[in-house]
Amino acid sequence: MPFERHGQKFELIDTAGLRRKGRVFEAIEKFSVVKTLQAIADANVVLLLLDATQGVTDQDAHIAGYILDSGRAVVLAVNKWDAVDDYQKQQLQRSIEQRPAFLKFAPLLHISAKKRQGLGPVWKAIADAHASATRKMPTPVLTRLLHEAVEHRAPKRAGMFRPKLRYAHQGGMNPPIIVIHGNSLEHVTDSYKRFLEGRFRDHFKLVGTPLRIEMRSSRNPFDEK
Repeated sequence: MPFERHGQKFELIDTAGLRRKGRVFEAIEKFSVVKTLQAIADANVVLLLLDATQGVTDQDAHIAGYILDSGRAVVLAVNKWDAVDDYQKQQLQRSIEQRPAFLKFAPLLHISAKKRQGLGPVWKAIADAHASATRKMPTPVLTRLLHEAVEHRAPKRAGMFRPKLRYAHQGGMNPPIIVIHGNSLEHVTDSYKRFLEGRFRDHFKLVGTPLRIEMRSSRNPFDEK
């Protein structure tokens, strides 16, 4: 359903609910899952709706994992927030905060679709997520940020090898990809990659989008011995 809001053009792709129960709906459920996965793959930004009365379900976690694998930008919205008491809200907030780290980049909003409450911030979050997913990151800026990060905290030596990070450039958009070149980069740890990701995210104000970092080492294995 294409439409325009505040000068921005949107196209909504609705999906069927994925919580039908009973064997009668088994075939319909499988079809709905396939259609949902296809909708995620076709979208620029995915709005993942959580039900405040049900909490974060296994189904929500599976869909979130597929969103990440697809590299889609995502906004999390908790619907029926007004239908739960303070204790339930606290429990739900804890379960969301304990969600896998890969969704911590996604903004979390509280809404009531029935009462049309909190919908304005959802549209802004969707626009911000799309802008982040398609952000242009110039090579000189990425390389400067990389060198500043290394000066602040150098990667650990792995035996006789010390990873040497030389320069970085953008390798793609939606999701944004940063390619880092250097020597012995296969020894860069996951924790150090997360450190670099945080530095890049902060500078470019990337919200609601995964960010992929690729390491490419030079072919000479003796450079950094």
